[in-house]
Amino acid sequence: MNDRRTRVAVVTGANRGIGEAIARELGTQGFHVVPTAREPPPRDSHGRAGEGPSPRPERSDPGVGAFARLDVTRLESVAALARELRERGGIDVLVNNAAVSLDGFDAGIAQRTLDANFFGAMRVTDALLPEMRDGARIVMVSSGLGTLTHVRGTLRGRFEDPELTRDGLVELMQSFVRDVGQGVHTERGWPSSAYSVSKVGLNALVRVVARELAGDPRRILVNAADPGWVRTRMGGPSAPRTVDEGARTPVWLAQLPDGGPSGGFFRDRKPASF
Repeated sequence: MNDRRTRVAVVTGANRGIGEAIARELGTQGFHVVPTAREPPPRDSHGRAGEGPSPRPERSDPGVGAFARLDVTRLESVAALARELRERGGIDVLVNNAAVSLDGFDAGIAQRTLDANFFGAMRVTDALLPEMRDGARIVMVSSGLGTLTHVRGTLRGRFEDPELTRDGLVELMQSFVRDVGQGVHTERGWPSSAYSVSKVGLNALVRVVARELAGDPRRILVNAADPGWVRTRMGGPSAPRTVDEGARTPVWLAQLPDGGPSGGFFRDRKPASF
């Protein structure tokens, strides 16, 4: 990666949990981090407002700037961040960490979950891709619930198709919402978990984007990370891992050397099966 100027990393969903840990660790390793969230923390550890009109160092964590407000489900919010970063000269790392896990299960919950966890990551990646410098890295924070063991039958084969296109993947995600609404998702091979489906889609998106970027002269790598079961608001107090442990693989992927893997899924810094 290019070390001749300050490297800039953008982390979504960085107001708490794994995202906050990723932002903090990247900051200690020489990045200027732009942490983003839909609702940034109101105060930092010194009692100052944590959100600024633009990313700038105001926090106590080394290298971590003020929060930039970002709602990954709103295109105008994503576009505003892209414009801000363009004016600042681009970025070197994007960590798509923002995600939701909603109570209940119906077509509405399925749509909202996919809109944040899958389409949100795709929106942010597409918007920030033009601002990425040579040697940039894209990291998708996925989950063990995103492996293909959670889908069955011919549906699994569609996800495994090495020629799966972006349009084909989007149609798969939309068909899940339709199938839930029609009450046929189980017989068509889907799990009764919108969160799981969103992460299956995210892992597939990594493979699609890696193929799309294969000929890009900027040598951008894109990979997904399973942080494990982590003690966060989502993971609960019984989870065995700390947020710092959950951040290790995403931080490692953010700093892969040139020639490193792209389109992969990693757990504990090792390749894992999709």
